[in-house]
Amino acid sequence: MNELQLDRYSRQILLPNFDIEGQQRLMQARVMVIGMGGLGNIASCYLAAAGIGHMTLVDDDVVELSNLARQVLYRQDDIQQPKALAAKAQIAQMNDEVEVEVVLQRLDEASLTEKIQGYDLVLDCTDNFKIRQIINKLCHQYKIDLVSGAAIRWEGQVQSFLFSKEDTICYQCLYPELNDTNLNCSQSGIISPVVGSIGVLQSLDAIKILSKCGQVVHAKLRVFDGFDGVWRDINLTQDPECVICG
Repeated sequence: MNELQLDRYSRQILLPNFDIEGQQRLMQARVMVIGMGGLGNIASCYLAAAGIGHMTLVDDDVVELSNLARQVLYRQDDIQQPKALAAKAQIAQMNDEVEVEVVLQRLDEASLTEKIQGYDLVLDCTDNFKIRQIINKLCHQYKIDLVSGAAIRWEGQVQSFLFSKEDTICYQCLYPELNDTNLNCSQSGIISPVVGSIGVLQSLDAIKILSKCGQVVHAKLRVFDGFDGVWRDINLTQDPECVICG
């Protein structure tokens, strides 16, 4: 690292269990963020600020006025611009050392299979059950760590799957029968700080996994009730009949 990098990342390098080695691991890491809505906004900001070497931002949507209340990476001038491109521009203003690639399409299994290989970690920030199951399947298949988040109304949840290291449960074990008729934010609403809280935790888990610093819970679902301001941890068990990891 050069002097400017040492200065930029000095506060996290000062951490005794992080140090220069942790920073170097982040700077060499390749992360794919799928979904650049509220979760992807917050998570990608913190990853860029922390010095992730490469991020690929995946989203086929454009910025709308109704997004601005919770998708804080965007500005009014970004309305009708592709979300991933608008996010890339803002991230470049934050940290131009981060290499950012954009994918402006909705990925199916074939296209995601082609693109996902070679990444160290995937953040699932989507609101679509079908693509969530595809992401889970491919991350498990290629042993790529996965950090999954979701938020709706006053509630959010986050869980990490350490497929590269652990014989662990997967997203299919957790939600084997969920489908796309379930509620989404456009139908049920969302309070923006809840999305931000989950996105922050996704980025924190990602940073700990990639830097190999700190403990990451991999068999537990963390659920946040923003209305009452309480967290619940739910222990998870592997489904022996799971079609992905059983």
